Formats: sequence, C-alpha cells, structure tokens
Amino acid sequence: MTAKDAELDVVLAGIRACRACAGEFDHVPRPVVRVASETRLLICGQAPGRRVHESGVAFDDPSGDRLRSWLGVDRETFDRDLRIGVAPMAFCFPGTSPQGGDYPPPPRCAALWRPPLLARLPKVELILLVGVHAQRWALQAAAKETMTTTVAAWRSYGPAVIPLPHPSWRSTAWLRRNAWFDEELAPYLRARVAEVLGDSTSHQDPAAAR
Repeated sequence: MTAKDAELDVVLAGIRACRACAGEFDHVPRPVVRVASETRLLICGQAPGRRVHESGVAFDDPSGDRLRSWLGVDRETFDRDLRIGVAPMAFCFPGTSPQGGDYPPPPRCAALWRPPLLARLPKVELILLVGVHAQRWALQAAAKETMTTTVAAWRSYGPAVIPLPHPSWRSTAWLRRNAWFDEELAPYLRARVAEVLGDSTSHQDPAAAR
C-alpha cells in the first residue's frame, strides 16, 4: 500500500464513521461511498435514497438501473470494477419530506468531506454530475440557471465533466420533453465511459467477487 492509498483509507474511514448530521435525521446515519485509488469514473449524485440506505450498496435501486443503462455498463461491472466510484454530495440518506420526495443533501457533508476525498483520487478522468446539487457545487459560476440548461450545455464542460439529470422515475417526463438527451448526450456518454474504462475485466474488486 502506498502513502496515497493510506491517506485515502483514512478519509474513507472518517466518512464511514461520520455522524455530523445525526441530530438532523430521525434515523441512524449510514454513509454510503465507494471509491478506490484506481477510480477513473466518478459518479457524483445527490444522496442515497431509502433503499440504498437500507442495503448500503450505491445505486441499488431503479435509479441505478437507469443510470447503468445510460452508461452502457452492466450491474456486475458497475458494482465490482474499482475504476467506477460513487461519491454523492451527501453520503447519508437525508430522510423523506412530507411532500414525498427525499430532503436535499445537507451541505455540511460536502463541506466536510469532498475536498479531502477528491484530492486523493488522482486517477479520475471523468466526473458525472448527477442532478442540480452536484452541478452547482462542482461547476459553481459555470452552472446554468436550471438543471435542464446545465445538462443541455454538456458540450461546454467536457471531456472531463458531464452533467446529467437524476435517473429517478421522476425524470421520465423530463426525458420525454428533452429528446436530445437520448439522441445526443446518451450515446456520447456511453462512448466516453467506454473510453475511460476500456477493458474492465482486470480491475475487479476481489472482495466483491466473493
């Protein structure tokens, strides 16, 4: 293990033990993060949903199925390839609002953990900004007024960054209204992911294979 690997392990241990937002939840925090020193494709979403909170597995839900179809990656590769990392804006499920959707990610999480985590992922070649919260945090002034206009401007952020809508069922109507996503952005995304990953068979997590 290199010194850089050890530094990453320390940050990950801190994230998994973090209870900074515990007083704001009505449930026990369960941080969900999956990165490695080999990570080249980093998926930055909003926060785990209830199902991911319960399983502890990133994108272990229908949103994950849609995201994997966008990426052109099967479930086994997504879960086992160490070059695919998941680091949402908040690592814990924030709870469900009275309106039925999840609460937004608490900003405290990003302030505490994103700078030290991202600094220890030097091999990342492609960052996917999934949803408006990730886009505003990462792009700052370069983000547009809305998620739609930011995603529509995807060509101006590449090739290292691609903004995406959230892949939840709530985006189904959005996808119908914005046919350019499936016609233009999705094919580019799959090609870019294939370029970054190349042959994935030699980069599997042995622990995940057991």
